[in-house]
Amino acid sequence: MEAETPRGALHRVIVPNQHSRVTYAELFFDLVFVYAVTQISHLLLARFTPLGAVQTTLLFLAVWWVWVYTTWITNWLNPERTPVRLLLFLLMLGGLVLSMSIPTAFEGRGLWFATAYAAMQVGRTLFWFASIPAARVAARLNALRILAWLSCSAIFWILGALAQGEGRLGLWALALAIEYVSPVARFWIPKYGASSVEDWFVEGGHMAERCAGFIIIALGEAIVVNGATFADLSWTAHAIVAFVSAFVASIAMWWIYFHRGAEAGSELIAKSTESGRLARSAYTYLHMPIVAGIVLTAVADEVVLKHPDGHSDLKTALCAIGGPVLFLVGTILFKRDIRGWLQPSHGAGIVMLLGLGYFAVDLSPLVLSLLTTAILIVVAVWETVSLRVSAAA
Repeated sequence: MEAETPRGALHRVIVPNQHSRVTYAELFFDLVFVYAVTQISHLLLARFTPLGAVQTTLLFLAVWWVWVYTTWITNWLNPERTPVRLLLFLLMLGGLVLSMSIPTAFEGRGLWFATAYAAMQVGRTLFWFASIPAARVAARLNALRILAWLSCSAIFWILGALAQGEGRLGLWALALAIEYVSPVARFWIPKYGASSVEDWFVEGGHMAERCAGFIIIALGEAIVVNGATFADLSWTAHAIVAFVSAFVASIAMWWIYFHRGAEAGSELIAKSTESGRLARSAYTYLHMPIVAGIVLTAVADEVVLKHPDGHSDLKTALCAIGGPVLFLVGTILFKRDIRGWLQPSHGAGIVMLLGLGYFAVDLSPLVLSLLTTAILIVVAVWETVSLRVSAAA
């Protein structure tokens, strides 16, 4: 990845203090995951039971992991090269199969889901391994370690697809656990040991921009679904207020993540000598609850739009409170990773939301939506003012 990379090589040329832009091929690839996020939210809406929530969570974690692994690889490979573009297009096809299989992944299309997922994870890593010049021994060993772990998990994905019921859930949970533990274990394998921090050098600006793009995908999916739902309803006063509340909540989430956090994270990781460690913690793991919170909030918005009156049932309360809580937990941990301290506004927002949860079932869905939106606005304004005051001091 050095500046002297030979002409025709598939790896990015990383120049110190110069940001590697996100390519159009990467943005094109991301379109598949708009569909995947929509499928996840609809699945949770259709199967809001303890078992359905566990299944949906597992599928969400798989979707996030396959996307974020691709982001790591395209941080090292150059999507402007034709072979890398073709790889992304093949991954898009796999992503479409994966997304279409989500609604019945635990029924008739389990093998389709598992095969698409395993093929994307293993196939992409094989391509990366083959693209690394033989002289770059450390990078090849790094790819080999990752390939070993993903190949191991792929076995359990396929075995799970061949099983039924709880057997499938258990085997897929094991496969996912292997993949989520592997970066923490630094992909240790016998004989070759574990990777080092230096093996995980990334172009930080690119990584930050890619993950910020996925936040936009999640927020955009929420707005589109809310708009489509609202368009099919009678435009009563309650429906209009519910729609505006959902829209303003999306703006507040955008403000909380992007106003200072995304930019600060991008600057820090771009200058860090341990960009791989930050990319692993702040962008690989801690962005996951942020995205999950946005998806869960979108589910709540759709429920409130369709049923704004009466008392909130358990599903509405859990989604309306749980979504913003997950989002704020993710953002407070993400910002702690990049600033070194916990944001008081986010902590206060989490406390207020949990307190609201105590009364949630006594409130109408519309009132609950308005209150959670108001709390998100308070968090956004509080953080903006506090950071401005700190900067002026």
